[in-house]
Amino acid sequence: MSPTPSAPQEGVRAREVARTPSGATRPTSPAGIRRWPAAPMLAALLSMGAYCLALAVHGSYPFGPRSRSVNDLGNQFVPFHARLWDLLHGGAHGDLFFNWGSGYGVPFLADFVTYLMNPFSLLVGVFPRALVDLPVFLVTLLSIGLGAALMTVLLGRLRPGPGVLRALLAVGYGLCAWVLNDGYADPMWMWGLVSLPLLGIAADWCLRRVRWVTGTLLVAVAFAGNFYTAAMAALATGLVLAVRLTTDAETAGGRLRVVGRAAGMTAAGVALAAPVLTVSLRASRVAQPPPTAVYGGRPPLLDQLAQLLPGGHGDVPAPNVFVGVPALLLVAAFPFVRAVPARVRIGWSLLAVGIGASFVWKPTILLWHGLALPNGSPYRAAFVLSGVLVMIAWLALAHRPRARELAAGAALVAVLLGCCRNRSAVGGATWLVVAGGGAVVLAALVALARLRGRPRARLAATAVLTGAATLTAAYTAFSVTAVRDGIPWFRPKLTMTAGSLATRRGLIARDDWPRSRTDPGPHEYANNDPLLLGGEGGSYYSSYVPVATARALHGLGAGWYIRGRHTLSFEDPVGRALMGVSSAQAMPPAGGPRGRYTVVRDRPAPLVTVRRGPLPGPGRGPDTVFARQERLLGARVYEVPRLVPAAGTPATPAPERAPGGWLLPDRPLPAADAEALAAPNTGTAFTARCTPGSVALWYAPWFGGEVGGPGGTARAVGRWDVTANPLRRLGTVPADGVVRVRFAGQGRPYVPERAVGCLSPGRLAAAVRALEGPVRLTAGGHELTATLRPGAAGTAVLALPAVPGWGCSVDGGPDRAPGAFGGLLAVPLARGATRLSCAYTPPGLAAGLATSGAAALVVGAVAGAARVRRGRWRPTPPSFPNSAFRPNS
Repeated sequence: MSPTPSAPQEGVRAREVARTPSGATRPTSPAGIRRWPAAPMLAALLSMGAYCLALAVHGSYPFGPRSRSVNDLGNQFVPFHARLWDLLHGGAHGDLFFNWGSGYGVPFLADFVTYLMNPFSLLVGVFPRALVDLPVFLVTLLSIGLGAALMTVLLGRLRPGPGVLRALLAVGYGLCAWVLNDGYADPMWMWGLVSLPLLGIAADWCLRRVRWVTGTLLVAVAFAGNFYTAAMAALATGLVLAVRLTTDAETAGGRLRVVGRAAGMTAAGVALAAPVLTVSLRASRVAQPPPTAVYGGRPPLLDQLAQLLPGGHGDVPAPNVFVGVPALLLVAAFPFVRAVPARVRIGWSLLAVGIGASFVWKPTILLWHGLALPNGSPYRAAFVLSGVLVMIAWLALAHRPRARELAAGAALVAVLLGCCRNRSAVGGATWLVVAGGGAVVLAALVALARLRGRPRARLAATAVLTGAATLTAAYTAFSVTAVRDGIPWFRPKLTMTAGSLATRRGLIARDDWPRSRTDPGPHEYANNDPLLLGGEGGSYYSSYVPVATARALHGLGAGWYIRGRHTLSFEDPVGRALMGVSSAQAMPPAGGPRGRYTVVRDRPAPLVTVRRGPLPGPGRGPDTVFARQERLLGARVYEVPRLVPAAGTPATPAPERAPGGWLLPDRPLPAADAEALAAPNTGTAFTARCTPGSVALWYAPWFGGEVGGPGGTARAVGRWDVTANPLRRLGTVPADGVVRVRFAGQGRPYVPERAVGCLSPGRLAAAVRALEGPVRLTAGGHELTATLRPGAAGTAVLALPAVPGWGCSVDGGPDRAPGAFGGLLAVPLARGATRLSCAYTPPGLAAGLATSGAAALVVGAVAGAARVRRGRWRPTPPSFPNSAFRPNS
């Protein structure tokens, strides 16, 4: 006979099987414990299988030729995973702290913790680099499976019931509308699908007053994987816990203890993941601000309600919340299920309605998104409502709804479908899934309700329900993918195609870092070409582009997108020389084949240059991009004439726009009519005089339209403050010395007075030769060391944007923060200095590690105290008079 447990152990067991808000107790039989993995595994397999089936039927990657990459947005993250591959295999220029390959040198740790901390991202290391798209797809697929599996476990914590039925509802969560429309393209966001049930399980332990340490670790895992979606999941979990406490027959003191446990668990878990938060927060504070986001107001109510119906993709922006046909039917039936206590029905219904309303009210939208209105969709938190709807569906099903209660829910769904029939989100696929699939699901649920004493019939009904739930989920994923792929914004760019692989091989063959940079050149394959292809270019797309990087490169003539959150490489000879670019890919000629480039080679300035004497200040002339480049170069290489409107060409002076210029007349033309814009009699003509044989370049960063000159016509895509054109070649100055340039745009575009500069290649070559470089230069993961020629006092200028976090020492002296010269790092040198050492430390890392260490001590102390307490409660083994029954005999 087993020994009788002591009283304290009985108390622990009593809390573990405490009554849930629904009034049920959780079984603790050994058989139940042994069987519990089966249902989560079933949910994972069905959800992942349905998703793969949908993509295979549609012919999407990796099952067909469509959508070689994730999508246009996803291209931002495919290169990040290529960078992770390089880090795992020791082939990256840089380390977790710093990335030498993008933006001419940018911090990387904030990017890593934000974009690559989904644990499934590490799978990239076991695949060939050329197949980097595949592990990115697997991050999404496995997150779907794990999220569905954990939701199955959470549903069992809410109320016990058949694992197969919980798994079927969890499939709807794994393939909810948010996954198919929002999350699939952002691998790091997919961890939010996992975080919500993780935090829900931890909150359930708080409610039962058990496993505080393990729950704390779950909170840490959720926030470390992706803090952005984890914060949304934590807020939703808090609301769910509040409803469970409100509807439970708990005393006021007991509720306070649960709230205290939950608050302590959350604080300790977040503190364990503190480096993720502190590094990201500090990086966001010094990041280039995004374009101003404006909330267009809540969508019409019927468009919001239409998002509950699976199968479609609406034109009207609204929260994507559908969770599959079984869950939809059960949520509709929930208010009618009389076996559920009234207070539970009211509490959960108000919770769902309240969360849905909070998604379309600006103050609460800000609350869901960390007090910042996001660019793009303002409904990124929609997955939490999908999770709550699945929980409500399970509470309805676990209470064994009767046939008439299910029929009432079906009638409510029919009314909803009829009212929303004209909404853009409701199409043929919606009718097929909801009406056709819903009829099968309803019949199976009614059979389960009526055949309680017939196991074989119930098994058949469960099989039918399983097939209907899986196939409707797969068809929903297929239909949404098909509609989405017809939208131009979602069409993919190129990633690891044969052309990009050839480009990468060419870059690697020319790479001689750190003596000079090899620049992949203009953005073409993905939104982060240097991460994907290699080299050390200027292209960089991230939410953490430092303002110092964006402004420095833009001030010297580089282009940008998204108000500087996507920087571009230099396309002019002086910019490339200043940044130490010895080899770069040039833009293809206008109308030339996409992806075919001319490799430009030149002698650049050293990556570290020593300027003896004081640095030059701003000149007295106009502050143009040409003057800024010359100041940093230390020599005059440009002629910068004033543009003069050609005879008879209308142009309005704009003296209020520094440094002056013209507003061109409004000439409404079709935006796509390139031939009309390039016609000789189209647009506004200007002339300027320069030395024959010099190279004319134009710089009008905010001009949109066509620019024609001696070398042909180029397309300009500038738009004030959001998209900046780079400094580009216009052509060779003809023998008469007259540069004729024509600007053709729509609206009343602005052209700067000094939009043209003429470069002397000979002067540029002489200026580069005159710059003093180091004797020896080495660049490690996040460090740079230069051996200098001793001489007079001066300044070392590094071809590196002056971002916060750098510390430099001269001849072994103390580390000091460097200054800036023309936006680049500048370190003062004393007379006779011979060694310069600089290292980058991510701001916020030290504070995060200290907080995480303190939290680990607290959690360890709690775990130790709990272990000691359990040891004191351990019962004394009984005595055995017969030695044959003694332990270990």
